Order: sequence, then C-alpha cells, then structure tokens
Amino acid sequence: MKGLILSGGKGTRLYPLTYTRAKQLIPVANEPVLFRVIRAIHDAGISEIGVVTGDTDAEIRAAVGDGSRWGVRATFIPQERPAGLAHAVKISQDFLGDDRFVMFLGDNVIQGGISALIEQFAHSDWNSQIVLTRVPDPQHFGVAELNGDGSIKRLIEKPARPPSDLALVGIYMFDASVFAAVQAIEPSQRGELEITDAIQWLLTQGYGVHAYVHTGWWIDTGKPLDMLSANEHVLDEIAPEVAANAEVAADSEVGRHVTLQPGARIRNSTVRGPSIIGENTVIENAYVGPYTSIYHDCTLTNCEIEHSIVLEGSQISGVPTRIVDSMIGRNAIVGRTVRKPKALKMNLGDYSNFWLP
Repeated sequence: MKGLILSGGKGTRLYPLTYTRAKQLIPVANEPVLFRVIRAIHDAGISEIGVVTGDTDAEIRAAVGDGSRWGVRATFIPQERPAGLAHAVKISQDFLGDDRFVMFLGDNVIQGGISALIEQFAHSDWNSQIVLTRVPDPQHFGVAELNGDGSIKRLIEKPARPPSDLALVGIYMFDASVFAAVQAIEPSQRGELEITDAIQWLLTQGYGVHAYVHTGWWIDTGKPLDMLSANEHVLDEIAPEVAANAEVAADSEVGRHVTLQPGARIRNSTVRGPSIIGENTVIENAYVGPYTSIYHDCTLTNCEIEHSIVLEGSQISGVPTRIVDSMIGRNAIVGRTVRKPKALKMNLGDYSNFWLP
C-alpha cells in the first residue's frame, strides 16, 4: 500500500497563525500535526507517501524533506488550486498507480493511529473503506446513512438536513477503482470534486465500500479551540520523558506527567502536567499549568500560563494575570512595561483576538 497526505489549504480559520505558516505545521504537543500523520502512516507499515501541496508547497517540502527521518520516501504532488479531495486523488494517479492506498488529511488527529484499519483493509476484498465518527454538527461534513446491518445506504456532502450524525473522518482507503469514480463525477456547487461524491459513485456502481465507525476521539484541527482540544488529548496520550540534558533547579517543582525536551531549563518555577516544554526553552519564576505546550527556544519569566500552546521563539514576561486557553504564535513578545504613562501597547495582526480580564 501507499499513503497519500493532503497538505494544501490556506488554514483561514487559524488566522493569524497561518498567515506565516502552513496549518499542517502548527504543533500539537510540540509535534507538527503533519509529522504525526506521517508517523501514523509509517507505523501502519507504509513506506511510500505522496504529499499533495498547495500554496504552502515550499514550506511543506522544507519541513518534510525526503521523509527519511520517519523511514519513508516522500513524493510531493502540487495541486494548483483547491479543487477538492477527489481532485487531489485524480492528480495523484501517476504516483499511486494500481496500488491500494490510504488517504489522510494532513490536519487531522485521531486516537489510536490507523494500523488496525490498514491491516483490515489490506486483507479484505473491499474497494474502499471509510472511517466514520459521531459528531454534534454533521451538517458541516460528508455524512453517511447506514442500513440496519451497518452497510452504507448513501453518502451526502454537507447536507442541510443530515440523515445521521455519522461524519466522514479525514481517513479513506481505496483501490484503483477510485480513479474511475473521480473521472466520472462532476464538480459540486462550490466548484470542487467531492470525495463524498466519488465514494457514492462507487456504491452506485456496485463496488464494495466498507464503513468503519470510530468510537475514540478525532479532531479536525481547523480552528484554535480544536488545536487546544487536540493538544489536550495528545498530552494525555504521550508517555512523559525528561531529556538527559534538561535542567530542573532545586527550587523548582516539576510534575510526573511533564515532558522536558533537550536543553529545557526550569528555574524557581512550578510545571504541572500533562504538559511539554520544548528544546532550549527557559521557564523562570513562572507557573506552567496542565495541558500546556511550550515549543522550542521560548522564554517564560514572571508569568503564569495553562491550557495553551506557545510556538517557537516566543517570550512571555511580567504578565500580571494568568494566561489561559490561548495560542501564541512564533517569535511573539508578551510583556509588561514599567514606564509611564501606563497604557496597553500592542502590534496585532489581522484577525487577532485580544481579551482583558
């Protein structure tokens, strides 16, 4: 089997973070979501991966490289415009050939990986396998209506009146029959070739499509609150580890469920888990609470933060109120001035949010 990761899209719902970074490279528990997807595919025994890219092609290529760090071989497939998931399959035919493959959206996070799903599909005679999960807002997704025996009755893309709460998760498995489907379907009202329509075409033509209902957690990390939720789940999942060259001063308290990456330094501070402190990050005279990820090369002094994500190179100092439920971008400075006149001073990018207690 081969893997196909869709890593295009502008990530508009994550502005302003995604003005300067591909959304798939925003880290969850200090690992970019795209890297987590690559690991999941590798762990399922797949070594050839195609990465469909869009406007952020150069950044994705630079971050992934040849894929060797994960033991895979990466091939990049540029998509000139966001024309739909089925279009991404269509332009990937030369790479995929006649092999079965798994298609994984590069900004999705799922509990438990996909090894069992790949094993199940690889040893079946199904032409496709789709992953479903129950969601509170199915009108925003492709939705499946099942028969009483669990077989698929029909699929609908973003229905105004959903026939069920079973949404298609961003993980799909296909054999080469899908290429006939993506050639046969027409663009939807939004001008895209929908993968939901392609799978429905397979069903209508009598191909075997199996539905797997996932009961664990799954998150599409498209919005800030989704990123924070994914961060929670992954921090709960990972085994905490303290790097040999991480430093914890005697006047500090570090909880058992805290990961300290190489070069992290904790001085006169309290860090409670689950949380992760990145490489060469300094925490001094500070409190880091549960469900917080501080990425590499950050400095936090005289401040308190919890249930937040801080990206690399940022500095937080002297903030008198605890920071919670926040995402702070790369090389940001959050601080306090003692000079008069006392006033708020800031440079905020487009679509920024700023709240005062």
